[in-house]
Amino acid sequence: MDKTLALQAEQRERIGSKASAAVRRAGRIPAIVYGHKKDPVAISLDTHDFVEGVHHGHRLLDIVVNGATETMLIKDLQYDHLGRDIVHVDLMRVDVTEMIKVSVPVELKGVAQGTHEGGVVESNTDHLDVECLAIRIPESIVVSIKDLGVGQSIKAGEVALPEGVKLVTPPEAIVVSCRVVAEAKTTEQLEAETPAAPEVIRERAPAEGEAAEPA
Repeated sequence: MDKTLALQAEQRERIGSKASAAVRRAGRIPAIVYGHKKDPVAISLDTHDFVEGVHHGHRLLDIVVNGATETMLIKDLQYDHLGRDIVHVDLMRVDVTEMIKVSVPVELKGVAQGTHEGGVVESNTDHLDVECLAIRIPESIVVSIKDLGVGQSIKAGEVALPEGVKLVTPPEAIVVSCRVVAEAKTTEQLEAETPAAPEVIRERAPAEGEAAEPA
C-alpha cells in the first residue's frame, strides 16, 4: 500500500453516546485521534467517503483537521451489534518514514493437495502481525496452500512476506493446516469396542422353608 486516502474531518466539541448518536444521524462517523505524544482529538468523518475507503483496502489516511493535514493509521473499527455498520473509529498519528507494527489479513490461495486425500484445510489465524513502513502496509499476505498435504501445516515463519515487511508474529505459530477427517463409526463398531460388563455372581436366596447355608 503506497497511497493514502485524503479525507476532511470536523473536530467534535462534544463527546459521549448521545453526541456520537447525533453525529451518526448527520451522516458522519465519530472518531478519536491519538499518538505522537499529542493530546487525543475527537473528530468526525463523512460516513460514505470513509466506508468506501475501507472497502477499497485503505489503512493509511491523510486527514485534514482545522486546516492542518496529518497522516493517520486506522487502528480499530467498532461495528454495531449486527456487525454491519461502522459506528466508531480509532486513528493513530504516524510518520510515513517510521516503522510501525500492524495486523495484516491472511489470504489463502489455491486448493490444498491434502483435500484430494481425504483431508480438510483448517485456518488457524486470519491475520499476521508485521512491522513495516507506514506507507508500505500490505493489503493482505497471500499464503499458497496448493502443496499442503494431509498432516502438514504452514507456520508463520514459512510465509513469504513482501519486501520490507518483517514478521512480528512468533515464527512457530501455525497459520493453516490440513488434517484428516475422522470417519463416523457404525453402531456395530461402537458396540464391538465397548467392553462387556463383568458377570455378577449373587448368592441364591433360600426357598421358603429352606434353611440358609451356614457362612
